[in-house]
Amino acid sequence: MSAQSTGAPTRRRTLRFPFAAQVLTGLVLGVLLGVVALQIGPVGDGEPNWLAVTLQTIGSTFVTLLRTIVPPLIVLAVISSIANLRNVTNAARLAWKTLLWFAGTALIAVAIGITLGLVLRPGVNSAVDASTAAEPSGTGSWMAFIESIVPANFLGLGASASAADDGSLSASLEFNVLQLIVIAIVLGIAAVKVGKAAEPFIAFADSALQVVLKALWWVIRLAPIGTVGLLGNAVYSYGWTTIGALGKYALTVYIGLALVLFVVYPLLTRLNGLSPVKYFSGVWPAVQLAFVSRSSMGTLPVTQRVTEQNLGVPRYYSAFAVPFGATTKMDGCAAVYPAISAIFIAQFFPGISLGPTDYLLIVFVSVIGSAATAGTTGATVMLTLTLSTLGLPLEGVGLLLAVDPILDMGRTAVNVAGQALVPAIVAKREGIMDLARYDAPRDASGFVPLDEPHADAGTEAAAEDPDTAKVPATAPGRG
Repeated sequence: MSAQSTGAPTRRRTLRFPFAAQVLTGLVLGVLLGVVALQIGPVGDGEPNWLAVTLQTIGSTFVTLLRTIVPPLIVLAVISSIANLRNVTNAARLAWKTLLWFAGTALIAVAIGITLGLVLRPGVNSAVDASTAAEPSGTGSWMAFIESIVPANFLGLGASASAADDGSLSASLEFNVLQLIVIAIVLGIAAVKVGKAAEPFIAFADSALQVVLKALWWVIRLAPIGTVGLLGNAVYSYGWTTIGALGKYALTVYIGLALVLFVVYPLLTRLNGLSPVKYFSGVWPAVQLAFVSRSSMGTLPVTQRVTEQNLGVPRYYSAFAVPFGATTKMDGCAAVYPAISAIFIAQFFPGISLGPTDYLLIVFVSVIGSAATAGTTGATVMLTLTLSTLGLPLEGVGLLLAVDPILDMGRTAVNVAGQALVPAIVAKREGIMDLARYDAPRDASGFVPLDEPHADAGTEAAAEDPDTAKVPATAPGRG
């Protein structure tokens, strides 16, 4: 009895400092430590000081942990979702509606980017030094999508080599997320076709998915510490004066991102009968992590979780829509950013003018072209695809690299917000959303507890670790 009475206050004390507040504290502490690192300055031959190295190590380690969870999460979640979709009569309808909403929201985003580029004219009378123009090291192409969608091996692994300043070579392995999705889809469909003999395999995938989700939660709990390192390193690396002469361009991009995130997305939720406030509070854990980590892939596990647990999207659908959106749904990187950047470059270089056909090409590349860079995803790659399609000088990319890390924070946040928004809208329109979960209050962890009732005082265990609660069934028609 005394043990129980001793343990209860401890749990309550833990919950008095909400997870969202922990992350916010990490943001403030990261900025402060970044400023301190700036004041210390580089040591030796321009090497980062001890504090900068520590911040960089903490941030990169956290992102690495998240990326480690991505491959098993995608494979297991997609296999499990396809197994559940075998009993869903409108599975094809869900897929097509998802793609249409991906394209529709991208169309709105690129229209905003083009409008801002034409109205604010960020490239006119710019003080940017033209000598900084340089062709990018890599470019996007339509063939890259075809080549990358075919798995090179069973694990979707790719290798890359890089040369250091001392002439030494280093090799690294990384997962191609698009190939992983293809592999998982094939395995899932094959399991469904095999029938009864594949039931142990499907059961194993479901069980393994729960284990991965448990490990994911442990990593998520480290987000406040990771935020300190990520934001502190960003402040040290880019400082407050990095924007310089590109200030008007960077401001234009952020205005476009803000319009998409704070005007378009809330309007779409409202038009579909959903509360914009609940949407933002639900997706916020993923958005804030995306902003500081600058990685949609690294944020994917958290995006998957908020979509299911906070927005009430059933797992059998979100396990397809969210990973697919993480490779192709990029309103920040593939719509707002390339549209404004292409117009900036056209305005910067003399003798270049864009006509109606060029603007239509920008729309086409932004709506369709993100898939062509899915295997080598990146805003710079997407920008080079846009420039090459328009016939604009690729050297213009070099003008924008100075502020790219600063812009990437906002771009990634918008990307992730859109990747969670579309599944929520489709689920609501198809009547498969758990509306009670969408409207439920978030607990101290930033998530809706998985057990019912949502706001019951007896759900403290789930608030401390939502995976301790039983995951609700994801049968067709349930959230």
